[in-house]
Amino acid sequence: MSITYLEAIRAAQARALADDPRVFIYGQDVGAFGGAFKATKGLAKEFPGRVLDAPISEDAMAGLAIGAAIEGLRPIIEMQFADFSTVAFNQIVNQAATLFWRTNVPCPITVRLPCGATSGSGPFHSQTMEAIYAHYPGIVVLTPATVEDAYSMLLEAVVIDDPVIFCEHKLLYYHLKAEALPTEALPVGKARIAREGRDLTVVTYSAMVHESLAAAEVLHSDGWEIEVVDLRSVKPLDTDTVMGSVARTGRLLCVGEAWPWGGVTSEVIARVTCEGYDLLDAPPQRLNAKDTPVPYHPNLWAAHRPTARSIVDAARKVLQY
Repeated sequence: MSITYLEAIRAAQARALADDPRVFIYGQDVGAFGGAFKATKGLAKEFPGRVLDAPISEDAMAGLAIGAAIEGLRPIIEMQFADFSTVAFNQIVNQAATLFWRTNVPCPITVRLPCGATSGSGPFHSQTMEAIYAHYPGIVVLTPATVEDAYSMLLEAVVIDDPVIFCEHKLLYYHLKAEALPTEALPVGKARIAREGRDLTVVTYSAMVHESLAAAEVLHSDGWEIEVVDLRSVKPLDTDTVMGSVARTGRLLCVGEAWPWGGVTSEVIARVTCEGYDLLDAPPQRLNAKDTPVPYHPNLWAAHRPTARSIVDAARKVLQY
């Protein structure tokens, strides 16, 4: 019996509710309806009074969560789509992120963001927001790429005393499966070597891990061994693992689904260039989505985001330098 990425998220929330009476879930239609993607299906019945429907106001949802956290609770907030979290942006970055620094009172809220594009979802339901939130001190930003991490990192998010932005990729909800839930896991802030290699380091996260692994398999047939680093979290960012990989390969390609300007790929390249310039045998490169709103048409969307094919093309340019 296998478990999907989405089922792992649901299982993590069920365990968090069972293990800690301070935990509750709040969001639009998360109760009897089970959430927009059914990530809370059945939980309202299993935990009466602790899976609560919210008004259609992300601002109000975040404000309630912050107030509850101040009073000692540990809320999990579900945004229906990551894009809509911008309505609560002020509450998250100006209140939650700064609370401990201003008052010495922790703000242990977990904000679940269904992120990333799927075919036909268009510009209003497809954004990846990790770089925006990672810009602000005091916020932890997680980007699980596997079923195992979706489960273990969400459980860890709930016990962290800082506000956590949990970026769960919608494309992985049903397409990604594992045989069982993990019994142990890497801690938040530690990257994972998803594939070992000697010729090029590809640093990536979230759904792009799987595109990068597929690209690495194609390049393997040409005799190239590509090392794929799954960041897992972008704030904190595990620079040591990235630098260790670049020290082995001498080349770096960063891949992200988000827009290129000021993103996670830019940050990784900046750190490697500043701290490990002498490790590089070629100029580091990045590959992101096109710098336009996410298109509706499936063909345009496929050309908009990085894919295994475009990663292969970008990697070959770095390898041939």
